Amino acid sequence: MKIKSIETFTTEFVCFVRVTTEDELTGFGQTAPYHADITARVLHRQVARWVLHQDEKNLDQLIQTVLEKEHKFPGSYLRRALAGFETAIWDLRGRREGKSVCELLGGTPGPVRAYGSSMSREITPADEAKRLSALQDKYGFDAFKFRIGSECGHDQDEWPGRTEEIVPLVRQTVDSCTELLVDANSCYSPIKAIEVGKLLEANNIGHFEEPCPYWEYEQTKQVTKALSIDVTGGEQDCELQNWQRMITERVVDIVQPDICYLGGMLRTLEVAKMAAAENMPVTPHCANLSMVTLFTMHLLRAIPNAGKYLEFSIEGPDYYPWQYDLFTTSPFQIENGQATVTNAPGWGVEIQQQWLEKSSYQLSS
Repeated sequence: MKIKSIETFTTEFVCFVRVTTEDELTGFGQTAPYHADITARVLHRQVARWVLHQDEKNLDQLIQTVLEKEHKFPGSYLRRALAGFETAIWDLRGRREGKSVCELLGGTPGPVRAYGSSMSREITPADEAKRLSALQDKYGFDAFKFRIGSECGHDQDEWPGRTEEIVPLVRQTVDSCTELLVDANSCYSPIKAIEVGKLLEANNIGHFEEPCPYWEYEQTKQVTKALSIDVTGGEQDCELQNWQRMITERVVDIVQPDICYLGGMLRTLEVAKMAAAENMPVTPHCANLSMVTLFTMHLLRAIPNAGKYLEFSIEGPDYYPWQYDLFTTSPFQIENGQATVTNAPGWGVEIQQQWLEKSSYQLSS
């Protein structure tokens, strides 16, 4: 069925995309969050023109066409915009066939183990340990991730001694069987990352994310080779050739594509396929409770090399006020440490009409 129109509903942080076909069927998707208003302009200017009036069944070819026609614009914004269109098509297909997206991908609805993901570096080690323990008691999380170092920090901590304090304190505070992950957000040089990695190993931390500047593959590879714990990364990478290199050269142990940064489900499935060929698990990045986490839940129920858990933000309205009141019914209920993919058609959610009415609106048709 040919694509009739593409609409965006946008704030600075979120851009929902509605695609309508000639039979008046609609589907909702979402671009990557943050500067979403800019991404919406890219979508209407550089994506819509190549996909309108084309058959939505040829999704893989439409994606390739956009990337080739806009070859002078490699990088993040075009792929963020493409993800909004692509994920809306998946919702539309699911609604047409009466199936969830994970079923369209060959998977099954059901539970997904989640890890509680802290985004804050401003929080003190004592307060972080306290809140993780409380969330474990309330929701049954058996895995958590917290932040170390400083973002792109050139070997500097958020404040002196924070990393050395928080790592053992969290380990001692939560249940002894809890799996712990840390995220350095490109903080360290290889020498410092290996030093910090030894501290992590000594405290039974199992996942060391983005230890070095993410674009410096050789630096990260040094850390991966030097440590026994899993080094992970890839959330920022949006070019498939970079993924090919990262995977075949074993730059990391676990890959972390972000569906919205990468350009949608099909491109993420390509990364998952590359990783499967090298026996590498996929633990995607999805750091907020917009639709990106929902997309990831469906993906993890459908790929054979899904990682051990789903990233699940634990930040409240003080930190992420924009991620609330997006949906008529939240799809993000955690019970016994697990989220659930339902068998509802498409993504299985409805956007709040009030939110849509307050957003900035654009139409391409």
